[in-house]
Amino acid sequence: MAILNIPAAPVVEGTTHLHSGKVRDLYRIDEGEHAGKLLMVASDRISSFDHVLSSTIPDKGEILTRMSLWWFDQLTDIVPNHVISADVPASVTGRAVIVESLDMYPVECVARGYLTGSGLIDYNETGEVCGIALPAGLVESSRLETPIFTPAAKAAVGDHDENVSYDAVVNVVGAERAAELRELTLAVYGRAESIARERGIILADTKFEFGARADGTTVLGDEVLTPDSSRFWPAEGYAAGKVQPSYDKQNVRNWLLSADAAWDKKSDTPPPALPNEVIELTRAKYVEAFERLTGTQF
Repeated sequence: MAILNIPAAPVVEGTTHLHSGKVRDLYRIDEGEHAGKLLMVASDRISSFDHVLSSTIPDKGEILTRMSLWWFDQLTDIVPNHVISADVPASVTGRAVIVESLDMYPVECVARGYLTGSGLIDYNETGEVCGIALPAGLVESSRLETPIFTPAAKAAVGDHDENVSYDAVVNVVGAERAAELRELTLAVYGRAESIARERGIILADTKFEFGARADGTTVLGDEVLTPDSSRFWPAEGYAAGKVQPSYDKQNVRNWLLSADAAWDKKSDTPPPALPNEVIELTRAKYVEAFERLTGTQF
């Protein structure tokens, strides 16, 4: 497992810290009307190449939280979500939500409408993505005739999720649940892709996490349709056959790979701190995505 350098989670009064990921900290609420529920806090941390950087992106946690809340509202007629309340302790106001405790399915539910990233790598090697045969002649950023469900097995923090076949999902959660997850994933992607396109943004692919309530109801959890979990491209200037500019942390990756960073991503040495101009540009991309999609000013 790669060294992640996840900092200690801040203390939130009235809660017990349960887990920290690359970006989010999870707490159990110990007192009050929501005792026993979970508090999910989005930090300003940013990760790249399996390291959490020492630099943070100002307002990132709030942007991710507000964007997820906006998207959940757009999707309530398709699938219920885990959000209970955004009325959270003052120390995490704006970047946290109170959520249900779900039995999460051990599957990353990925929808792809365009061919890029690990999907393109698999296609170039086999002509398939997650066992789905695709037409010959596709290139970087090709739009797929029909969006596809390309699940991944959840990895431990610091490791890479591994693309798997639909049959592998059936083996883990059963045929009925696998079919439901595929249907919900593609339905949510279809709704979100249409909304984004109306706002001049291409939703190339995205990943969702679902869990089950005690009564078996499937619920959409975690974050949803943010630049951390999705590839958003500007529709203007899109053309297949090239890497598209994106509303995410690509500027961070580019700088870390540059000679200026003087860092070997294959080493266990932590990445260097980001220069101010990269931090500011990355923040600006997150803000632009939020404002264009939601139609509100950050």
